[in-house]
Amino acid sequence: QVQLVESGGGLVQAGGSLRLSCAASGRTFSSYAMGWFRQAPGKEREFVAGINYSGGITYYADSVKGRFTISRDNAKNTVYLQMNSLKPEDTAVYYCAADLSVGIRTNIRAYDAWGQGTQVTVSS
Repeated sequence: QVQLVESGGGLVQAGGSLRLSCAASGRTFSSYAMGWFRQAPGKEREFVAGINYSGGITYYADSVKGRFTISRDNAKNTVYLQMNSLKPEDTAVYYCAADLSVGIRTNIRAYDAWGQGTQVTVSS
């Protein structure tokens, strides 16, 4: 299956922006739907955003809708998460994940491969 590596996390002030990247290995990246998840200290891992295999369909958690944008470049084997208007409650470790599906699923159990995570910290 595909291997994933996230990057782009860091510390920003509230209202700032970050762009996360997830680089994938293998020849079959374009066959996978991709999702971004996050996990804050003491909380369960939660779905943030998803994109289907072609990039034509996206879906967002209500908490980030209008602020975050997921995109993919299959020629570069990379999926992105542009995060704008960041809030302290966005602070978490962000993970990308791959799902061999024709659609977008939000359940973490649906995903076949995960990256190592990248820390995003938003200060007040």
